[in-house]
Amino acid sequence: MRSVAEPVLRDYRPTVVRYLLALLIAATVAAGCGTDDGDDRTTTDSSATDTPTSEPETELTVVLDQGDGAPSQEWTLTCDPVAGSHPDAAAACDTLAELDPEVFEPVPPDAMCTMIYGGPQTAQVTGQWNGAPVDAEFSRENGCEIDRWDTAASVLGHEGGVTGAPR
Repeated sequence: MRSVAEPVLRDYRPTVVRYLLALLIAATVAAGCGTDDGDDRTTTDSSATDTPTSEPETELTVVLDQGDGAPSQEWTLTCDPVAGSHPDAAAACDTLAELDPEVFEPVPPDAMCTMIYGGPQTAQVTGQWNGAPVDAEFSRENGCEIDRWDTAASVLGHEGGVTGAPR
């Protein structure tokens, strides 16, 4: 038991920790708000806006192997303006405008995919899309790959599947 003359020592650590935590949160919020000082302005040359760019931002080569022993088919595809040897370049460019960039990323090795065989077709897409390099391989060997294929079918030029037909 304490005597009356003994001072009561208070532990201020919880109060200090709370204060520092509140200060840290306030600083984070303030840094995240930022201000737009307008330095992101770009200057444009009026002659540059009157003429199309010399190189399109989307220029792809699609190689499709139907998996039936026939020679692979190869198409080129350009968007803005739509051009190339692709069988339905306009539909492919429309699809590309809506695609999530992840469709060109490989399925992660640890992904849980259904073991469903979707057909013998394979495709490779190379070039650039929206100015970014693309080098993607597609197959129909499992559920994840089938989903990627189906999402990009009009770009690949073939629906795929065991009885898949050209798109």
